[in-house]
Amino acid sequence: MNTLSVFLILVFLLPAVGFAWLYFALRHRLAVFAHSLRQKDLSALPDHVDGTEELSRAVRSLASVYSSQLASLNSEHTRLAAVLEQMTDGVLIVDADGLIQFANPAAQKLFEFSDPIHRTITEVVRHHQLVEAWRRSRQNMELQTESVEVPARHQFLQLVVIPDKKTGGSLLMVQDLTRVRRLETVRRDFISNISHELRTPLASLKALTETLQNGALSDPEAGPRFLNRIVTEVDALTQMTQELLDLSRIESGQVALNLAPTSPGKLLSSACDRMKLQAERAGLALRVDCSDDLPDIRADQNRLEQVLVNLIHNAVKFTHPGGEVVLMAETAGDGIRFGVKDTGIGIPSEEVSRVFERFYRVDKSRAGSGTGLGLSIARHIVEAHQGKIWVDSMEGRGSTFFFTIPKA
Repeated sequence: MNTLSVFLILVFLLPAVGFAWLYFALRHRLAVFAHSLRQKDLSALPDHVDGTEELSRAVRSLASVYSSQLASLNSEHTRLAAVLEQMTDGVLIVDADGLIQFANPAAQKLFEFSDPIHRTITEVVRHHQLVEAWRRSRQNMELQTESVEVPARHQFLQLVVIPDKKTGGSLLMVQDLTRVRRLETVRRDFISNISHELRTPLASLKALTETLQNGALSDPEAGPRFLNRIVTEVDALTQMTQELLDLSRIESGQVALNLAPTSPGKLLSSACDRMKLQAERAGLALRVDCSDDLPDIRADQNRLEQVLVNLIHNAVKFTHPGGEVVLMAETAGDGIRFGVKDTGIGIPSEEVSRVFERFYRVDKSRAGSGTGLGLSIARHIVEAHQGKIWVDSMEGRGSTFFFTIPKA
């Protein structure tokens, strides 16, 4: 091989080796760049790759935008998950085949199903009316609403089904309306009861007034008697109005309690003195059974005395002459337990749980006086003192009303 041939080979070989070296060096730098991208670590990503500066800068910029959007999506996902976790309404996400893909804790609690994921909507919901609402929504691709009562758990549930027209799935929102229904029942009962309580005295006033207008006013015997009856009915209406105002103020928290150390014995003695004359007129014995060394309670004396007076008044009203009413107090845990015990007619077992409702009175008391608000007021006053009130009673053998008040 002559010199010229060697020279020509070197002329062509050296550039080829140089280009090969540049190629493999560039390929190595691109491999490192790609590895950094796969690791999603922008801090380790080179600012640029020699030889492809524009391309590498563009890729780095895209990766930075992607990383920022991913962080934003993760933040939104975290917030959404926190909201769904804390919602009191149940949320279910169901795919087009009826399989549950998501269920928040409220939904699991409402349907009493611990692991509903990838279970069928029929298996989890178990109420045909709610399942039919979901089927109608999937078929018509329209929002559906359905309400159902669960007698076994005394629950009222409302289901709202929102279809996803793109995927064929559905979003189900389940609301527990039990408390709302209960409040509606209380409102209806309140309106019914107050109408009943007002109708009787108003009808009596109207009859008495018409009788006086028709000539009884000039009768020396009937006139004064009818006027006295009118005064009695007006007093009853005034008492009812005052008790309604008191109850409304207590329930709304507008009554401030003047809390101070109070002796249980003195509290019982004061209430006993106030009601002694009424008990004697009814032919009853009223006495206090209380130790003198009981610790003080922290209470509003006037309000608690009002509770005792209400309880004594009921005991006197429903105890036959010759009976007895006993006021008691004793230590019970961290508080003092008060009791008003009578030997009266008692309360039927099915009525015991309702005696503290507004206007609620057992049938035997319908003919008696009173507004049916006294026990409700007593319950609110005791609960405002962080106490508890209840009754033990047996029909025909008397009743004992208890309430506890924390020690001072």
